[in-house]
Amino acid sequence: MENKLKLNSVSEISAYYTYGTWKFQKNWKPLEIVDAEGCYFTDNFGKKYLDFSSQLMCVTLGHKNKAVIDAIETQAKTLPYVAPGFATKVRADLSKLLIEVLPKGLDKFFFTTSGTEANEAAFKIAKMYTGKSKIIARYRSYHGSTMGSLAATGDPRRWAMEPSGKIPGVIFAPEVNCYDCPINHTYPSCDIACADYIQHMIENENDVAAIIIEPVVGTNGVLIPPKEYLPRLRKICDDNNVLLIADEVMSGWGRTGKWFAVDNWNVIPDILVTAKGITNAFVPLGLCATSRKIANFFDDHFFSHGHTYEAHPLTLAPAIASINEMKRLNLIDRANSVGKFLGEKLIELKFKHKSIGDVRGIGMFWCVELVKNQNTKEPFNSMTDKVSGKPLLVDKISAEMMKNGVFLQSWISHFIIAPPLIITEEEILLGINTLDNALSIADNETIN
Repeated sequence: MENKLKLNSVSEISAYYTYGTWKFQKNWKPLEIVDAEGCYFTDNFGKKYLDFSSQLMCVTLGHKNKAVIDAIETQAKTLPYVAPGFATKVRADLSKLLIEVLPKGLDKFFFTTSGTEANEAAFKIAKMYTGKSKIIARYRSYHGSTMGSLAATGDPRRWAMEPSGKIPGVIFAPEVNCYDCPINHTYPSCDIACADYIQHMIENENDVAAIIIEPVVGTNGVLIPPKEYLPRLRKICDDNNVLLIADEVMSGWGRTGKWFAVDNWNVIPDILVTAKGITNAFVPLGLCATSRKIANFFDDHFFSHGHTYEAHPLTLAPAIASINEMKRLNLIDRANSVGKFLGEKLIELKFKHKSIGDVRGIGMFWCVELVKNQNTKEPFNSMTDKVSGKPLLVDKISAEMMKNGVFLQSWISHFIIAPPLIITEEEILLGINTLDNALSIADNETIN
């Protein structure tokens, strides 16, 4: 009764009774949001915020897209649920549509309710198909929060669950990061040593079932591989009978200026995992797509996976609407043209602020990395700072931007700029100018 008297607001009730993800719970005061439309969302005081990161890089079409909402409503009235052992028209219709947009040859689907679950399915399928046990992942990566996907996550969100959270057989390779190479090479003279490192791992580990990568790394800094990397990795996998899993949960659905990031390098993975923008995030849906070669294996081998919400009709209908809306609005081309404008404006900031170490991006997917010193590339904060609760400089900057009406996702020492693909150039300038002003906080803490 005493708590009820103290907890008067939606924010207070949410903080007391529910967990805030990836943070210390003490002093968490979530902002109450009451509405969202287009590229903006609104708090309970009526203040509007430009959504400069599409929430969790997922609201690709913008908020309150009518076609997607209508699809949810229609499906709810038609057939809101049936067990996954039955066929539905919406399941068939989405499957036919996916074949049009996915990389050629990925035409057998397992539907989940998140990217995390889709990665779990990918791991199980890879191990069942190959009869092998090990998965190679990379250090600067995020693949989900369930035990298997978290074990394959390279960033510090994995640490809290170790050693019990580390499933047997996950081993880590260096990521692709040409700005700050983890193995101290320089592109192009490196001859893509980070890919050769993975080949060395395969040859010396044995029993490797698959390699999982984000073709363009997401929250860990929008790391874009050089043009030779993915084709080289594809060949390494083929030569060693190892499956290539592409985690396109964040980089898919037009974010990089192609339907999927792998399309930028004409590489077809054996398994592609995606979620987020597949329904514009209006309904939770994940997808694990495999090659027909993998699919044929299970004609005569037991497919040992499934769950209650697999192929849930209410999750599939908005995916159809989202794909059709992306086509209608020509958002793939728009991600390139408007994304180029966004990139140009972000690069201009690099020459104005001594706290910016690097600006990199592709399509409508950009990162601004902050450093104490541009020459040494020393970041303001470390992975240890993040999990220990030490205040992060990027959080101070994000808070300042929120005061001025712009929401921007931050992670340790960089920002992810990934607005809805419908954003206008005028809205981009609003976001850029707000970031420009807030970066004075970082500039004042640099080391000359």
